[in-house]
Amino acid sequence: MNHRNSSALTFNVRDLEHRPGTMETLDVEAPAPKDFGTALIGSPEGAPMDLQLRLESVHDGILVSGTAIVSVHGECSRCLDPIDYELPVDMQELFVFDPSPQGDENVEDEQVYEVRDEEIDLEPMLRDAVITQLPFQPVCRADCPGLCAQCGARLENDPDHHHDVLDPRWSALQGLMTESGEPEASEPTTDTREER
Repeated sequence: MNHRNSSALTFNVRDLEHRPGTMETLDVEAPAPKDFGTALIGSPEGAPMDLQLRLESVHDGILVSGTAIVSVHGECSRCLDPIDYELPVDMQELFVFDPSPQGDENVEDEQVYEVRDEEIDLEPMLRDAVITQLPFQPVCRADCPGLCAQCGARLENDPDHHHDVLDPRWSALQGLMTESGEPEASEPTTDTREER
């Protein structure tokens, strides 16, 4: 399959266009594009992605299906330790020859992938498929205790670590305490109550 040099994820599909029933396989290693993830986790730019895809010509376009195996790197949202693993992502998307015109009420509000100039660009499809599989708040393990919110100490190393923190709602009452820690003496009252 011819491959355009301007993008590692753009492939020529001239031999498949308008030939329903024909098929080609794509088994390549391609570099991850820039900003391929979220703020905390994703695939670093240039990291290898193993693409094992099948390209089938159908009446409306090119059906792309298969798996991408992506090298993921990030940091734990609790303790900030590094996280590295391989993420397999299954996908199946249609790259259409003639997208519906803008304003067509029958078109659902979703991403449409197109065949352009006898080529398909897999980056948008891969980006949509991979990023939705990444954890919103990645953790190194499910029971990671994280860091102390007060001083940043690793709670895993010191499970009994804690700080005595006064609730700010009680701060107004601190003024009623003397330096010795005893409550200030109240003023004597002259109010006498008649006992019955």
